[in-house]
Amino acid sequence: MSTASAENQPKPSEALVDPWCSSTKPQKIMFEDITSAAFKVKQGILVTPCMKSHLSEITGMEVYLKKDFLQYTGSFKERGARYALLMLPEENKRAGVISASLGNHALALCYHGNRLNIPVTVVMPIVAPIMKIQACRQYGANVVVKGVDMGEAKTIAMALGNEKGLTYINGYDHPHIMAGQGTLGLEIVEQVEKPDAVIVPVGGGGLIAGVALAVKTLYPDVKVVGVESDRCPSFSNAVKAGKPIMTPIESTLADGLAVPMVGYNAFATAAPLIDKLVVVKEEWIAIAILRLVELEKCVVEGAGAAGLAAILAGKLDEFKGKRVVLPLCGGNIDTTILGRCLERGLAVDGRLLKFKVTVSDRPGGITELCRLMSTLGVSIKDIMHERAWLTSDIFSVQVKVVCETRDMEHAAQLKQALFKNYKSVDFGQFKSLTYGVERLRARDSCSESPNVDPKTDPKTKK
Repeated sequence: MSTASAENQPKPSEALVDPWCSSTKPQKIMFEDITSAAFKVKQGILVTPCMKSHLSEITGMEVYLKKDFLQYTGSFKERGARYALLMLPEENKRAGVISASLGNHALALCYHGNRLNIPVTVVMPIVAPIMKIQACRQYGANVVVKGVDMGEAKTIAMALGNEKGLTYINGYDHPHIMAGQGTLGLEIVEQVEKPDAVIVPVGGGGLIAGVALAVKTLYPDVKVVGVESDRCPSFSNAVKAGKPIMTPIESTLADGLAVPMVGYNAFATAAPLIDKLVVVKEEWIAIAILRLVELEKCVVEGAGAAGLAAILAGKLDEFKGKRVVLPLCGGNIDTTILGRCLERGLAVDGRLLKFKVTVSDRPGGITELCRLMSTLGVSIKDIMHERAWLTSDIFSVQVKVVCETRDMEHAAQLKQALFKNYKSVDFGQFKSLTYGVERLRARDSCSESPNVDPKTDPKTKK
């Protein structure tokens, strides 16, 4: 029997804890919960396309992209939010719900609450993007911007819910939320024939719990791989500890994955089903965002690009020549962050360079430099010069240049020409011009923690 039935609905007047998410009695969802969710949400959720990607050629895999960022609010969170709202008893629907969220869960809850005429209150920490705060208000929700981080926001939300009789809905660990997210897994196996692996981004664990259960129930041989940011590997730490534990959060491009502690229910459901966990660095997430924009015309947030980042980082080479599915689970990336991601990706690619060169300060000195770069087909993005802090002769000037090249080979041609014509050239961290993909992989293989297999880890093995 399902452990997530409506009869278990907690009373809002109970103690200031979330009775749905217990550390001592975690609730595993069942496959029946996911099929129930699929039936109930189909009138309000898009069946998003899952298409073969142009990235197949550069990755050596048959890559399929599940484009769930095409949901109305821009993320997979709508699946769980709608199902959780539909499963509320009528009394709780009238009273309303409350939750804490940085963005995607709040957007989904507010949008579907508005469509289902259920009052919604969301508490968003002060670091939440203004764009998402305004969007929630446009959906008619009561938005409270309070708390320095998600921890404080959740405490405030639960206290406010207890005071006003509102039902608290955890954005990644509520059983109905996980069941709703599992509908994405059902769609994947319907749309892609005999996939070899599904690569799922992992934050709080709700998505991978639902997807892993759906996929593994129908096709046990399909590998389920979880991908985390190295700025907050909460699921990997939970596997090592044998239970969810607090993990310090650092700022990350994949803010949707920055959950300090994986959910108790999500961990209990997902850990036995995940075949492999990998951790990726920020540079790979930036490159993945860039590749998706350039090759697929898909604008996704860092969390949505994490699966591709793992492939590009060489973490999943065992799937070369095989069929893999990547859920692009969210597209709500802040415009300014997108610009930074693209620039960082271009820099790692060797296509955006910064260097300093000392040239003659006599008339025509800087002109000669620009002519040299123009001859090579290099595009100058920014250029400035300084004299006061230059320690060489007074007839020289140091020029700082930011420029764009086609690729690493083109950048190497520029380097060769500059060193041939000028005595003092400094590329900084790009001095050797081998900082791109190859160097990143070499560094990762030496410095990154080994991948975690939840099935063989002694602390999670059943």
